Formats: sequence, C-alpha cells, structure tokens
Amino acid sequence: MIKYCMGMSAAGMMGLLLFQPAYALESQETSNEEVVVEETSLLMTQPTPLSEIEQPYTTVSEWLEAQAESAIAITNIQLNSTETGVEVVLETQGQVTPTTSTVGNALIVEIPNAVLTGDRFEQAEPAEGIALITAESLPGNRVRVAITGTEAPPTATVRSETQSLTVSVTPGIERADETEDAIAIVVTGEREEGYLAPDASTATRIPLPLEDIPQSIQIVPRQVIEDRNVVQLTDLAENVSGVQPERGYGGITSPGFRIRGFLTNFESLRNGFPDYGYFSPRDLANVERLEILKGPAAVLYGGSPTQFAGGSGVINTITEQPLSEPFYEASMNVGSYEFYRPTIDITGPLTDDEALLYRLNVAYENADSFRDFVETESFFVAPVLTWNINSRTQFTVEANYQEYDFTFDQGFPLIPESLELPRDRYLGEPSFSNGDVDSTWVSYNLTHELNDDWRLRQGFNYTRSNLNDAQQPSPADEIGSDGRTVNVLFFTSDEFSENITLQNEIFGRFNTGSIRHNLLLGVDLAHNEFNYLFQPDRQLEFDIFDPEYGRTPVLIPDGGPFGREIVSNNVGIYAQNLVELLPNLNLLLGGRLDFNDYSTEDTVAEDVLDDQSNTRLSPRIGILYQPGSMTALYANWGTGFSPQFQARSRTDEAFDPTTSEQFEVGIRQDIIEDRLTANLALFQITRQNVLTPDPDDSLFSIQTGEQRSRGIEFDISGEILPGWRIIANYAYLDAEVTEDNVIPEGDRLYGVPEHSAGLWTTYEIQQGDLQGLGFGFGLYYSDEQNVALPNTFTVPSYVRLDAALLLSSRSSQGCCKLQEHYKC
Repeated sequence: MIKYCMGMSAAGMMGLLLFQPAYALESQETSNEEVVVEETSLLMTQPTPLSEIEQPYTTVSEWLEAQAESAIAITNIQLNSTETGVEVVLETQGQVTPTTSTVGNALIVEIPNAVLTGDRFEQAEPAEGIALITAESLPGNRVRVAITGTEAPPTATVRSETQSLTVSVTPGIERADETEDAIAIVVTGEREEGYLAPDASTATRIPLPLEDIPQSIQIVPRQVIEDRNVVQLTDLAENVSGVQPERGYGGITSPGFRIRGFLTNFESLRNGFPDYGYFSPRDLANVERLEILKGPAAVLYGGSPTQFAGGSGVINTITEQPLSEPFYEASMNVGSYEFYRPTIDITGPLTDDEALLYRLNVAYENADSFRDFVETESFFVAPVLTWNINSRTQFTVEANYQEYDFTFDQGFPLIPESLELPRDRYLGEPSFSNGDVDSTWVSYNLTHELNDDWRLRQGFNYTRSNLNDAQQPSPADEIGSDGRTVNVLFFTSDEFSENITLQNEIFGRFNTGSIRHNLLLGVDLAHNEFNYLFQPDRQLEFDIFDPEYGRTPVLIPDGGPFGREIVSNNVGIYAQNLVELLPNLNLLLGGRLDFNDYSTEDTVAEDVLDDQSNTRLSPRIGILYQPGSMTALYANWGTGFSPQFQARSRTDEAFDPTTSEQFEVGIRQDIIEDRLTANLALFQITRQNVLTPDPDDSLFSIQTGEQRSRGIEFDISGEILPGWRIIANYAYLDAEVTEDNVIPEGDRLYGVPEHSAGLWTTYEIQQGDLQGLGFGFGLYYSDEQNVALPNTFTVPSYVRLDAALLLSSRSSQGCCKLQEHYKC
C-alpha cells in the first residue's frame, strides 16, 4: 500500500503547501515484554574469622583480570521454533539482568556486564514475521541482542535463570487504518526516530553510542528539521549550545558557523569528507542529520585544506541513504516574499533481491527577500546508489549538483548608523549585483568486513565549485563626515575551488589480556586548489538614509585586477584506540601526523609568492567513566592547527598556522532511559595566530596574538512523554582577546553572545478523535554581540518566538500533515 498526504505549512511564513507521507505503522515506544528474575534469600551467618578472609589483590594486573572475570560469559546461542514465533536461548555462566527497548521495528535486549565468547551471531528470517536476529558484543562489557520484525516491532517475554537467558518472541502486528474513508495509498519506508540520536561517527570515525564518546557532540536529527520546517542549514545552529551562524558571503546560504566563539571559515564535512562552502550553498533536501563535534578535531581531520583543524569544532552533514523499502515523498513550501520550494524524495530497491538500492532527492527554490532587490533561485539534485555485493561488502556512490543564482548582498556596513536603517534597505546598485554558483560533489564508500572484528574502508570525494562573473557591491565600514554617506566598492570576480580526498582505513577489535581495544588506523590524501580574480575598479557613494539607484559605478584610477592561485597537497596518517580498561571505564587515545605542502601564486603577475611545507603532530586524549548505566562522566584534551594558505596580509605576507588547544570536562545523563538525554560541558579553548580583519582595510586580515574562549554549555533532547518531544540548549561564553599588538586585550570576540538559549518542542495527541493533531513552540534568545575587532559597538539582544500547528492523521479522515509556522 502507498499513502500520500496533502496539507498546508510555511517555513517561517504563512501559506505553505506540503505533500508528505504518513507511516503505516504506529510508533511503538514500549514493548510488552515481561522480565522474570529468580528470587534469592539472605541468611544470617556467624562472622568469618580474619584468617579465613581472602586477601586483596596485590597488583593492578590481578585486579584487572578479576574485573574481566566478573563479566558473565555467554557461551552459546540457539533458536527454537514455537507456536507463536521463536525462542532465543542464550547459555550463560551466571545469571544476567537484561534491559529492553524498541528502536524502529527492532526489539533490543541489552545485557550489561556480559561478554559473547564466540563470533557475532546472525540469523535471517528465523520465523514468519521476524526478519533478523543478531547478537554482538559492545564496548564496556555489554551484549546486545536485536530482534527485528518485518512489519512491526516484536513482543517478547524475557526469563533470566542461573545458566540461561530465554527470550520468547512473538512477531508484531502491523496496525493500519481499516475504515472505508481512509486514503487507500500507503508509503512504506523511513520511520520517525524522534529527537534523540543513539550514536554518531564524527567524533571517532566509527559508529559508537553517544554514551561511549568522551567529548561533547550534539546531533540535530531529521525529525527536528522537518518539524521546524528549516530550509537553511545555518538555522539549525539555534538547536545547539554555543553555536551561531557565520555571516554569509554576499547572501549565499553557505554552511558557515561559529563554534564556541571561533569561526569555521565556511569549512565543514559532508559524510566525513571536506566540504568547502565559502561560495557554495548547502541544500537541506538530502540531509539526514547534522552532527556538531565541539573542540579541535585535527586528530582525525587535521591539515590542509580544512580550517576546522585549528578551530573549535566540526560541522558534519550526514546525507540520506537508500532504503530497502519503497518510500515516496513530494512536498511544496510556499511563503511570503514570493517563496516557493517543491521537493521530491524517492527511494527503494532496484532488484528483487535488494542488492541494488537507490535514492533521489530533488529540490527547486525561488524567492525574493525582506531586502529590496534581492532574489535567489536554486536547483538541487542528489542521486545515491548502494550495491550490497554480499553480506560483508557494500559499495555506495552518490553525487550532488546545485545551480544557484542570487543577488549579491553584503549587508550593512559595520557602523553604529546601520542600527537606524530599515532591514529592507539595500546598499548597492541592483544592475550590478548578480552572482551565479554551480557546485558538484561526488563520492564513493567501499566497506568490507574481513570477519566479525575487522573492517576495511576506502572513501573518495571530489568537490568543485565555481562562482562565475559575480558582481559584488561592498559597502565600506566607515561613514563620511556628514554622517550619511558610505562609499561602496564594486568588484567583478571569478572564483574557483576544487578538493580531491582519498581516505583509507582499517578498524578492528581485539583483546590484550583483560583489556579490550577498538583500533582505527588510517591514511588520507588531499589536494585542494582555490583561485580567484578580483577587479576592484568601480565605486559609488550612497546616502544610506536616502539611497539613489539606477546609477553607473565610476571607474577607480589604477584599479587593476587582483588574483591568486593557492594549491595545497596534504598527507595525513592517524591512529586511534578506544581502550576498554574496565566495564565502565574507557580511554580514548589518538594522534595524527600531517605533511602539508602549499604554494601561492599571483595570477596577474604570474609570480610565485610563497612555497612552503608544514609537518604537524596533533594528539588527543579522552577518558570516560560510567558510574551507572544512565550516567557518563568524561574529560578530554586535544590540539589542532590550520595552515593559513588562503589569506595574506595587506602587505602581501604569509601567515603562520593557527593553533588551538582545548580542555573539557562534562557529564552525559539519561534523564529518561533511552528517551531523554542531557549533556553538560565546561571547556576552555585557546587559539594563537588567529586571523582578524585588518583595521586599516577590512578586505585583508591581520594575525593576532592569542584569543581564548571558555564557558558552560547545556543541551537536552528526546521525548518527555509519548508524543511530547523537546530539544533545548543554553550556553555561557566568555570569549575574548588575551594577547594582541593591535586589538585591545579584553575585547570580546565579535558575533559571540555571552548568553544564548534555544528551545523547540512539539506535542502530538496520541489517541482519540484528535489523534495526529500536534502543536510546536520555539523560543530563541541571543545576548548582545560586538560587531568587530577592535570592539566599536554592539547589536542589541533579541528574543524570537516560533509556533507551529502540525496534523499527521492516521484516522478515518485520511492522512494529512498541516503545518502553520509563525515567527515574531
């Protein structure tokens, strides 16, 4: 069956039309399993003489061996058919106490303080209605049994005895509308996973549960993107503590962020590959989730061409992948300022045996703006193909292409008078302000499991972006003596960026005595080219309070062209080991060695301006302790660096690499197990050789001495009650210049509020005649911010409220989703 939906919504506007499928299955948050535990009794005994008491351990190794021996071994797994389904019997060397949960169509039985002595267990289609049963060891002496239903999560009775654990499984039954008035079309495929993501790969390059990662990492899942109806990647910064969007380049919706007070310089990741986005927009049509790692990440991603190695975090967009079940979705967003955006998302198998899977996302967007004369038009297409070669080998190739036409808008000059201007004021000449970007992104991932413990991976990525014949108006950050006139420069530019990356990794698990190792070894090679040609040869003076349009910019005497070609080649060798010292104590060790060569050429004079090499070691240490199954305490120290090959001073001098160092401690706490999680972190990051705008000419940079950011961050996400979801955050940031020869020490970093907070929550009625009716509410606060270094003036604080009406009905009224978003 296939089910289509029609409704209305708006992306921060009114009048949005949305076609979106509902799911044939109801979300099942709890299971009906029953846990039976053997009773024991306590008897009063006589005190034991001291001479008979066993002596304590005399060495650390004896103690570690005893801890490992305390984990209960699971020696065998067998399946027995029953009248109602199947019975899973685990033979144990002691009694275990499992916990159960439901994820999608899978019933998860997790066994703490246990180890699986044999290989990973897997059995496909053991009974009708059961698609797969697996059992595997997890870090921290845990064993997870996953029982996946074909139509719905199975139910089970769990019985724990001294030498066995028995799980009696009954297949789940699909619940669908059966009334005559229901729409007779159903889409099978993705199910809502809510606001809580169980794992992330950005921090370690391997999939790990969040509770095992000794570093602050926040995830914004697809459900938040859909509920908020977000269409720009930078808007998701409001859902993560200590993150603000970076001012874009001429109005391009570039993926630029500020993390813990420091810019990412439009550098981000896409599926773990470098994704340079200075003049390349990033469409959300195929984004599954956004992962934000807090702190320097040079140990895994350092070196050229990326800038986040020397920064304070990593932005990684994870794209949607093909599904084995058909899924079809078409939507249309319509809003104010002539905004409309149709999208298509289709996926499913290409062959009967599901060896070949595909997915295709397509989006078109056309809009005016609150700013006069500003328009954008975008076309985006993203195909993906996955080939399941066999049970242990998978090959995925995907591509993105985007054509983006826009009006160049550099915003207001950084002067106090700008606060008096209406937000629709445009400071440029409409006939000389156009830009056109085309960007291509192609990658493949090949993974092969050598056995249950070792895996090989190779990944390749190619990214290319062109900004063609861009006409850029750029208001100067100073006002004339009359307090009204600003000089606007007009540039014509051609800009080009290309990145090629090849990643090779091997990951494996093994033991040395009682200690478990999770080892990652890798080598990556990267080539990056960035070149541009500017011709700053025109100017006009504008009365910012009463601008005159329709004039021709005047030629500047001796305003010759300015061009650079910057080429970087990098080899990175890295190693990482997550060491499970005890069942509840993990140590993360890592290091990366980068070899970087880069050159800068004046493309106008055809002279080589700079040619140098850098070698840098970037270590990381993290430790995590879990005093209980719902609490994780962690601490980490890490460093990063970033060669400054993409900028030069006003006097045409090269810059030294930027370096960074972070100390962080935090606690990750399950408030409601497997449903609601919170993270609290305290940190300090110190950066040296930081680039800031040149006070004498904002088109160039200067390299400051030292800047420091420290603060507190709090994030919470998940489900409070069935149907009531929340994602919220708060951050306190003390970010300032600590050493500098030009900027006064103590000046706050620009664009960084001292206090910021965000809240988004939705509630959907779960039963009755109003089932499927939902409401959303958002509240976002930002403290005042300085606009530049040195500090000159601040923009005031603000509060914004959002509201949404959501209707996702599975009742006799059919299947519709109605969203009305209001922002003020």
